Amino acid sequence: MRKLIFLFVCFIAGMSSVLAQTSISGKVISGDDGEPVIGATVMLKGTTTGTITGADGEFSIVVTPENRTLVVSFIGMVTVEVEAVNNMTVTLSSSVSELDEVIVTAFGLSTKKSFTGAAAVIKSEELAKNQSSNITNNLAGKVAGVQGLAANGQPGSGSSIRIRGIGSMSSSNAPLYVVDGVPYDTDISAVNNADIESVTVLKDAASAALYGARGANGVIIITTKRGKGKDAQVKIDTKWGNNSRAIPAYNVMTDPGMYYENFYRAMYNSRVNKDGVDGAHEYANNYLLDASQGGLGYQVYTVPNGERLIGKNFKLNPNAKLGYSDGTFTYLPDKWYDEVFNPKNLRQEYNLSVSGSADKLTYFFSANYLHDTGIVSNSDFQRFSSRLNTDYQVKKWLKLVSNMSYIRSDSRYPDEQVSDRSSGNLFFVSNMLAPIYPLYVRDAKGKIMTDDRGYTLYDYGEGKIVNAKRPFMSQSNPASNLMLNTEKFSNDYFVGKWSAVAEIFDGFKATATLGATTANTHYNMLQNPYYGQFADGGGYVSVQYGRFYSINQQYLLTYEKQFGEHNVDLMAGTESYKFKNASLSGFKTKVYQDRVPELNNAILDPSTSSSSYTYSTLGFLAQAKYDFASKYFASASYRRDGSSSFAPENRWGNFWSVGAAWDLKSESFLDNAEFIDLLKLKASYGAQGNDKLLYAGSASINFYPYQDQFVVSENNGEFATERSYKGNRDITWETSYNFNTGVEFSLFSERLNGGVEFFSRKTVDMLYYQPVAPSMGYTELPVNIGSVRNLGVEIELDADIVKTRSVTWNVYANATFLKNKILELSPELEGQWISGSYIYKEGESMYNFYIRETAGVDELTGDPLWYVDILDAEGNVTGRETTNNWSKGTRYEQGDILPKVYGGFGTSLEAYGFDCSLEFAYQMGGRVLDNSYLTLMHSGYSSDAGRNWHADILNAWTPENTKTDVPRLNSANQYSNSTSDRFLISSDYLSLQNITLGYTLPKRLLEKIKIEKLRIFGVADNVALFTARQGLDPRQSFTVAYSGSLYAPIRSISGGLNITF
Repeated sequence: MRKLIFLFVCFIAGMSSVLAQTSISGKVISGDDGEPVIGATVMLKGTTTGTITGADGEFSIVVTPENRTLVVSFIGMVTVEVEAVNNMTVTLSSSVSELDEVIVTAFGLSTKKSFTGAAAVIKSEELAKNQSSNITNNLAGKVAGVQGLAANGQPGSGSSIRIRGIGSMSSSNAPLYVVDGVPYDTDISAVNNADIESVTVLKDAASAALYGARGANGVIIITTKRGKGKDAQVKIDTKWGNNSRAIPAYNVMTDPGMYYENFYRAMYNSRVNKDGVDGAHEYANNYLLDASQGGLGYQVYTVPNGERLIGKNFKLNPNAKLGYSDGTFTYLPDKWYDEVFNPKNLRQEYNLSVSGSADKLTYFFSANYLHDTGIVSNSDFQRFSSRLNTDYQVKKWLKLVSNMSYIRSDSRYPDEQVSDRSSGNLFFVSNMLAPIYPLYVRDAKGKIMTDDRGYTLYDYGEGKIVNAKRPFMSQSNPASNLMLNTEKFSNDYFVGKWSAVAEIFDGFKATATLGATTANTHYNMLQNPYYGQFADGGGYVSVQYGRFYSINQQYLLTYEKQFGEHNVDLMAGTESYKFKNASLSGFKTKVYQDRVPELNNAILDPSTSSSSYTYSTLGFLAQAKYDFASKYFASASYRRDGSSSFAPENRWGNFWSVGAAWDLKSESFLDNAEFIDLLKLKASYGAQGNDKLLYAGSASINFYPYQDQFVVSENNGEFATERSYKGNRDITWETSYNFNTGVEFSLFSERLNGGVEFFSRKTVDMLYYQPVAPSMGYTELPVNIGSVRNLGVEIELDADIVKTRSVTWNVYANATFLKNKILELSPELEGQWISGSYIYKEGESMYNFYIRETAGVDELTGDPLWYVDILDAEGNVTGRETTNNWSKGTRYEQGDILPKVYGGFGTSLEAYGFDCSLEFAYQMGGRVLDNSYLTLMHSGYSSDAGRNWHADILNAWTPENTKTDVPRLNSANQYSNSTSDRFLISSDYLSLQNITLGYTLPKRLLEKIKIEKLRIFGVADNVALFTARQGLDPRQSFTVAYSGSLYAPIRSISGGLNITF
């Protein structure tokens, strides 16, 4: 009986407890736009009871009379505590805390505090300061670990981005670009900068391993803007400005008389030892203008009869007058640089965007027009782009996401401007041509002539029109080519992404994403039939069409759950990717009309060709993230990838990462350290794969590296095949093992933020071409062997020096210290491999020149000297001596030429409506071979006749100037400017990347005209560059700079308006 009474009492007590519990329902919305917050965490304070909001932001939770306090949180928003009432609405506002900054990661989101990997975020406000039509030109210096190389200043062109060094010898080192969660396959210049919400740079394995094969060199995630706010918001951005050359030309000779004097001396010096003083003067005087005998070909001074152009004192005849007529033509030198580079080039850009929400739909629409004019004729980039991003809540449990963009770009792109030593390269010719040659053909009275078609007559230096011939760049006048030739690229891109997100139950979601890209390219080239090297054949027409198509599919399952202070985030899925690229081209000579670049406009030598290639990957992926009490964080990821680049038996690779972080500020022992907002230690380690083997000596990816490749041709009506590439079925993934550890901090109410990170990137089983004996029928074979390591330290600091309601002054700086080392090469190489002017050696950098070392100038003869090793009978080096024979000089390692440190710094100030900012980028501690300077420092050798000199040649050795490092001018010495360490120069630079000035009008002045915001601004990009030599741009290459031969960087200065309605 007592037992029954006891059980009855317990039953009544239990029922009372249950009945006392109350189920509360509610909704969580955003204070920014009133929209539901999906996936917010709602916890009963101090317990493990909790739930996650659904697709409509609604939740239901059981509370007790003793505890009715709810804790509501969401990434990027301020956590709140509220008293539970039925049918309640909880409003979350966006967090202004840097600790809650949202980081877009591989297939998801994280916060700065909880992220265990290495990443950096560039926000739209920072990106908007730059004008470049290509986002890659805006990244260098903004975040640590990122370098940009730009060998081409043509409008629309971009930079080659490198993240944390170079990890491969023969494979691609380019990062993966991801736009709105889908790998981006087309030209990145197609993305309108004004559409970008943020750019996230993923640097380590914990960040990028989930991208598998495509993320080995880091990942750049571009997130475009989405709809915000209930009311539609209209933004108009306009810019008008000017493009001009940002980098000055090399300091070359501009005085024609000075050039004649020095070339005369070079010819004199070549014979003085053989013929004596008088004989040498006679030789130089007789042949100075004779191109067939190593002379200059052109006379542009008139001298009195019987007098010499250059006297025996090596000076120009004081009676000489500039300009010479042979009775039919006048020969007058032109300043090619001033004539052909236009300082007035319009740049204009217009952006319109509309964003907002309606019922269950949010939307963002944009349209853009950009016209970026180049600094030479027939060079520009035009782009029209449009974008529509939408989110539609179909059901409480189902959401559809759509991102679509269409881009049309047209580029007049004279590609010879990026080909060193091309006769059509205006930058090369204008820098390298001696200042004695005319640009135009002039009649006997000195008037510039036109032909019977009305075209200006340009002097090609080939002797067909005028009675003179240039020894240097004969048949060349790129200024005329740019006016008469036609070269155009047209591109149409459609990029789409469609996702369906289904919430199966609280915290458990399924996402299906389809990404599709199509790109149609059209290239037309017409070489004029009248002048230049193709005139004898009547010019030619070349046409090419290309089509690119790709499909990316992602299927993901995610589960998020909070168990008291334990938070779990799980993901599993699969991703497949495939593309096909096809092209069709045709060619004909003998053009009929000179402005119609179509095949039917020419009649001779027809030829056609077509090609296509495909590539595909399939990956299975999983990720787990965990944190306890927002104090301890851990992550792990795994991906198994298969690539069509490898034979089936070697196709699959396993890639993974693990990471952990600890927020020391959350520990009780730092409770009294109120100045600390965040103090986080983190570490990660993982493996990533690379399957992008390049063709040897090319930037093109070999998508079939394991297969032999052949060229099919015709031989007497029968098939003939020739192997063009030897494949290797045994090759497989190149794998990089990445270790990262560091500390992040935020101090003084987040006024001072920063971090220090150490990273190690070891690449093993490197894909590269191993030299083999030519007797095998090929000279190289792709193999997996060897390893290289990049070690470095990154430092980032960001500080608000002043932060009040009316004034904010911010400064930032970052630096990356990098060391590159080869750990292992193929055993048969016995520790080193010499390839041209480079040496690859175990224990040394991949960037190591193997060249001769200058020993100065012989003070007695003026000959250049080089060092040569002295060897004993056993071949051991016992010392070294000098030689004046370059070919006998010993080649030496030059050590690591990569910069030791690179980064950026800047400042911004906002005060009382005014804003201004400065951005700098820099690098220090490296060297580069200045090929343009080398070319300009020739000795006057016969093959260099007509080539200009750098002004430093004026310090060349003479009997009166014996203590110099510039050898004697001598037209018989071809080795004076041969490759040696004499032409290695510091690659240090400081670049003023951007200046922005603006003023935002007070709102009270705009209310009456229905304008929400109006900002007037001015902006300048690529403002100034400071280097070791005028004309040198070390940003073009890590190794050899052709700064005087390539399309120069452009400085853009614009003014504009930002208007928001």
